[in-house]
Amino acid sequence: MTNTASQTEKKILVIGSTGKTGSRVLQRLKELGVAVQSGARSSNPKFDWKDPDTWERALKNISAVYISFYPDLAAPDTTKIIKSFTETATKNGVQKLVLLSGRGEEEAQACEKIVINAGVNWTIVRASWFGQNFSEGNILEPILSGHVALPAGDIAEPFIDADDIADVAVAALTEDGHNGKIYEVTGPRLLTFKEAIEEIAKATGKSISYQTIPMKDYASELVSYGLPADLILLITYLFTEVLDGRNEKITDGVEQALGRKATDFSEFAEKAAARGVWN
Repeated sequence: MTNTASQTEKKILVIGSTGKTGSRVLQRLKELGVAVQSGARSSNPKFDWKDPDTWERALKNISAVYISFYPDLAAPDTTKIIKSFTETATKNGVQKLVLLSGRGEEEAQACEKIVINAGVNWTIVRASWFGQNFSEGNILEPILSGHVALPAGDIAEPFIDADDIADVAVAALTEDGHNGKIYEVTGPRLLTFKEAIEEIAKATGKSISYQTIPMKDYASELVSYGLPADLILLITYLFTEVLDGRNEKITDGVEQALGRKATDFSEFAEKAAARGVWN
């Protein structure tokens, strides 16, 4: 790890520190003994993407930032928010920005350009769908019920383990060798959602059925769950636009960054099952 002395004087801010990747990044940095600050609405100081007044206080004495945007960089007006944030960050002396981005999302790539042109060191971690969407996201409850119905048919996705994303992000935050790099990170194998559910069924020893349903039926289901309209629109976009085959390829971003292979989905499923996530 380089620049250890400067990192103990200044902190790394982890935005989205209660989320799937941010919580893992935060934990790893703490384990490394790096001075780190949580960036969430429950943090002190508070950080809220919807409240720019919270940004400056959260950025005080910060040298590097892990940027994880909720709910997704594809959400409306996100480019304006990211531009405003990066300007505030650089004005407050931040020297490095590490952005979690999404594959095949035009809006995400627009946000990448903003970070790249911010005038400080940067790394982009452009990720495929997380395996943890099955263990920590909206798909968890249907798995527990034994029946998963999604608007995803034969299109395959190289699901990535959020632990791999966190390892890449931590390397980028703590080492200078990742500056100016775009790491497109995926798992090592293409799986349809049905095949992913089959892997989980095998790991848990449970019977879990999978059904492909129309997007409108899934949207109605999300409404019944009480999800806000803007989040339903975003999920609709991800299932209909991003899952159209454009990302049906494997990349070696994890290996480029870390010198090791990405975690296979079966290994992710076995680890999650061993923790009792799907019990």
